[in-house]
Amino acid sequence: MKATRYLDLLTAVFITALLVSNLVAAKTTVLMGYTIGVGIFVFPVSYIFGDILTEVYGYKASRRVIWLGFASVGLAAAIFQLCVRATPAPGFANQAAFETILGQSPYVLIASMIAYFIGEFCNSFILAKMKVMTRGKHLWTRTVGSTIVGEAVDSVIFYPLAFLVLPSLVGFAAGVWPVEDVIAVCINNYFLKVGIEVLATPVTYLLVGALKRAEGVDVFDTNTNFNPFQFSGDAAETPPGQHT
Repeated sequence: MKATRYLDLLTAVFITALLVSNLVAAKTTVLMGYTIGVGIFVFPVSYIFGDILTEVYGYKASRRVIWLGFASVGLAAAIFQLCVRATPAPGFANQAAFETILGQSPYVLIASMIAYFIGEFCNSFILAKMKVMTRGKHLWTRTVGSTIVGEAVDSVIFYPLAFLVLPSLVGFAAGVWPVEDVIAVCINNYFLKVGIEVLATPVTYLLVGALKRAEGVDVFDTNTNFNPFQFSGDAAETPPGQHT
């Protein structure tokens, strides 16, 4: 694909959304009577920008960004754990607060990374396939449709894995939630994240259109190898004059 001007910027926003959502996850708020983590307002940004990346630059570019995000979150988590476990100086009085923000449960981190990895690839795959099927028309159907699938996969993997399966496997009873709570939070957060995607559709249209015109690209993954672990052999197409 030709040289791009804005792909690196979109990649930076995508990864920033992932890192920030983990940082603010410790704080909760109340929305319409429901207690939710404030990270839910940041994490959907990664799906919105993931849609934009796949729609404009194709699955191959999106696959690279997803891997970069995965590596960045993993590295950040390792650094946070190292810093949290470092013995505080005698005059440092904020160790408890430091641990609250950065010392997330390893079960939550592992579940989050697995769910993100699988969910984002499902999101990108669905959008790329739908773009070819719709011949590039009706953008909203694939941005919303791919998010419905991707966020569902993410939620179904993350909540049971983080708050039921992993803590139970190691005998960490304090980390196990009641099954009904896991189901309720999973469903509520899922619909909230999809709702944010739907509300962001006009902005997505504006950004996609502006990027396609500025970059002069509109990639269709007609013969793409969708294996998330395969980085060669792609054959995407950019129809001349094809813009949203």
